[in-house]
Amino acid sequence: MRIENELKLGFKDVMIRPKRSTLKSRSQVTLDREFTFLNSKKTWKGVPIMAANMDTVGTFEMATALAEHNVFTAIHKHYSFEQWKDFVTNANEQTIRNIAVSTGTGKSDAEKTTKILTAFPQIDFICIDVANGYSEHFVSFVKKMREKHPDKTIIAGNVVTGEMVEELLLAGADIIKVGIGPGSVCTTRVKTGVGYPQLSAIIECADAAHGLGGQIISDGGCKTPGDVAKAFGGGADFVMLGGMLAGHEQSGGNLIEKDGEKFKIFYGMSSETAMNKHVGGVANYRASEGKTVEIPYRGNVHNTVNDILGGVRSTCTYVGASRLKELTKRTTFIRVQEQENQVYS
Repeated sequence: MRIENELKLGFKDVMIRPKRSTLKSRSQVTLDREFTFLNSKKTWKGVPIMAANMDTVGTFEMATALAEHNVFTAIHKHYSFEQWKDFVTNANEQTIRNIAVSTGTGKSDAEKTTKILTAFPQIDFICIDVANGYSEHFVSFVKKMREKHPDKTIIAGNVVTGEMVEELLLAGADIIKVGIGPGSVCTTRVKTGVGYPQLSAIIECADAAHGLGGQIISDGGCKTPGDVAKAFGGGADFVMLGGMLAGHEQSGGNLIEKDGEKFKIFYGMSSETAMNKHVGGVANYRASEGKTVEIPYRGNVHNTVNDILGGVRSTCTYVGASRLKELTKRTTFIRVQEQENQVYS
């Protein structure tokens, strides 16, 4: 046993200090970024915000809507090949450019992913997603997927430490998902005691990834547009959102009505709800590590996306960053005292 005494921070623990700026308006801020990826050598340009690969968020309908804003969607892994066929047949080029096929690390997952990518070679991204990215099996699976799909951009995670980011990049991944336990419907920290404050994880993992020419995604913990801005300010190349994009017309989850109010169901992918739906229940050797909540129905996702993008643009104007790429260079975080933190949160 050992204890690390260095302070680790989450989004609530800091604010961004404003700086002198020559920008007159949010309209002068460019949120598009362009990346050429380490192993696939492919180039992507767009707004580096992602819908999470949850079946209540990463839907085909969400992908179609977000692509209009040049925003990315990691499609959840539970669609059948026939559903993929119907979607790709009717999707435009911009939508296809902004999606990833998600997969677990099982044999059937790999086979379905290969079938989809063989049928639709225009899809460039694979999202290999597990709760615990520290297993040797996961690293081995990433290597195999790189060998099988040398020209695809591979997203892999989740991890929270720099050494594992480096290992996954060297194994063939291009973008690493960072975050264990910060999500609003994730209970990993409560059930297992395992986790890492998200902002510190971003800062440390971004440093490791950028040293090798890779990228990271901040996955989880964003509740407001300000949190998204803090993630970018901390060095995240992409920010993945779950709860902020749940509850919309384009989101998954059942729509229910209570006392004249509409709600949508939102749950973690390790929750009992998700496992009952997709694998017939919670296995007797494990515990559920997610919860199920009811989110007030939010209508069309376009309004929420505009709010998020507007907030990030405003952050950029406060620190004088004309491009999103400049935000991390112009960010100074100030720690929030405990009493202020309570008011701020």
